[in-house]
Amino acid sequence: MDLKHAIIAYKAGDRLSQRCAERCAQELDALGCKILMGPSGASDNPYPVFLASANQKIDIAVVLGGDGTALAAARHLAPESIPILAVNAGGHLGFLTEPLEVLQGEAQAWTRLIQDRYAVQRRMMLRATVTDGLSSAAAGTTPEPHPPEVFWALNEMCVKPASADRMLTSILELEIDGEVVDQYQGDGLIVATPTGSTCYTVAANGPILHPGMSAMIVTPICPLSLSSRPIVLPPGARVSIWPLEDKELTTKLWSDGVLASSIWPGQKVEVSAAHCEAEFILLREGYSYYRTLREKLHWAGTRIQYSNYHRN
Repeated sequence: MDLKHAIIAYKAGDRLSQRCAERCAQELDALGCKILMGPSGASDNPYPVFLASANQKIDIAVVLGGDGTALAAARHLAPESIPILAVNAGGHLGFLTEPLEVLQGEAQAWTRLIQDRYAVQRRMMLRATVTDGLSSAAAGTTPEPHPPEVFWALNEMCVKPASADRMLTSILELEIDGEVVDQYQGDGLIVATPTGSTCYTVAANGPILHPGMSAMIVTPICPLSLSSRPIVLPPGARVSIWPLEDKELTTKLWSDGVLASSIWPGQKVEVSAAHCEAEFILLREGYSYYRTLREKLHWAGTRIQYSNYHRN
């Protein structure tokens, strides 16, 4: 890997993350690498400025923080095919990040990158648009002059209502590949990737999928029917979600937990697999997804530990 141009994004408001970013910038600068650095958080989005300011190919994005910081990086950098080195500096769970130790030890991480001694984990992304339900021809209107805005997600797209003073219930119709599948009354619907299966989806009793798979999971949130169950779809499926009976105009589209767009009467959300993948750099040796599950989800196993004498 060339290290000529790099992005460094750190968790906004976190001193540990910022100190690590400053140290990384010094080490990369000593290698002759040009740096674009800034905070990333709920009120700070440095990526549009980074991408607009770069007059040459960006070789790597070093993202320091937790899973939320890594998700924000993936949404903006995956469409640009920029690999991400996400490191847990100031984060909490750290499902998507490398341990902070990978950056310690006299710039050893940069040497490994230059010498191509690393692995790349590619993770499926989602693409969503909010469009009018009727086509222009069917509605007898002039086509819109601009294509709809595209939203990206690494974990999930979620359609659910929001209100400042009430707990709201939504009525959503699910359509897959043009066929109406069901209507759901409840708190909303999640369309997740395998990466997102260990986040909001698993909290809503959805299945856990290995991130090496290509699939989508549709999971209802607290449905008012025991027959409403999650469903796993192939990556080529096209999911459409129609809000119904939304008289107070409260239904929103959320991308990785961030508000993406309001949804107006007659509009639908269309979700499909993205053409791009998020590329995460792995530096630690012996990485195991199953060990990550055991450690991060605190799987306890049986109350009494038994020995397997049949294993060599």
